[in-house]
Amino acid sequence: MSPTSTTQQPVTSRGYEIGTRGSHNIAKGGKHPYQLPKFTDKKEERKWMLQHMAAAFRVFSRKGYTEGTAGHISIRDPIDPNTFWINPLGKHFGLLKASDMVHVDHEGNILPDGAQVAINAAGFSIHSALHHSRPDVHAACHTHSVYGKAWSAMGKPLAMINQDVCTFYKSHAVYEDFGGVALEAEEGIHISKALGDGKGVILQNHGLLTVGNTVDEAAYLFTLLEKSCQVQLAAQAALLPGEKLKIIGDEEAAYCERNDGDPETLYTEFQPDFEMEVYLNDDFLK
Repeated sequence: MSPTSTTQQPVTSRGYEIGTRGSHNIAKGGKHPYQLPKFTDKKEERKWMLQHMAAAFRVFSRKGYTEGTAGHISIRDPIDPNTFWINPLGKHFGLLKASDMVHVDHEGNILPDGAQVAINAAGFSIHSALHHSRPDVHAACHTHSVYGKAWSAMGKPLAMINQDVCTFYKSHAVYEDFGGVALEAEEGIHISKALGDGKGVILQNHGLLTVGNTVDEAAYLFTLLEKSCQVQLAAQAALLPGEKLKIIGDEEAAYCERNDGDPETLYTEFQPDFEMEVYLNDDFLK
């Protein structure tokens, strides 16, 4: 009898299996409740994306991320990927509906199938550069949230001090060269370069920005990055003289990111908030 060969599953130094990525890693038993939808009709896909974009704004409003006219979310259009949708200037996040979103090209022209209103000039500069430089990015979120702004003044990345922040292990950066309000296209390009191929970027003296394969992913990542800034600020403030934060090791952080940081899992993580917004007031779907 000839010997048979077997393929051994990769494991960590603790013997934990390193399997394939996906939301199956966080589910056990029963049918997975939040499968990523697949579309054959691009118009239906656009409608779904705009509804989830509006839901993200409602979540951001509920979590207190508003600041005057600052803050924007964008999605790449599934019908014409060289264009994108963004929120109108000056409408409160908590009032936004799918039908309020503005369709724009990379020259800044407002396209006829969206709302015919002005958009945030700085938002256009940032999101246009992102969608142009990262073809894999289908959504981006940026606001001037409180803890993100506070942490951004540190000018450094977050430390891996808990399981949740490990989602950003080696996948977030700091944009250190703040050039003022991003009204010029060049500032958006600089921010995009600082982001690289990561999930998020801390904009020094400015705020946070996250990206994703879906708007659900980008929105969840933003809430997680903001909460991680809050947690690290609190942990550092609680240190006594001579104490240091306990940092998670590289192998453990990488293991967490592999199991929790893929697009499918991050889409799933946003769905409880989406369902809450539907429960509170589903008028954003219109």
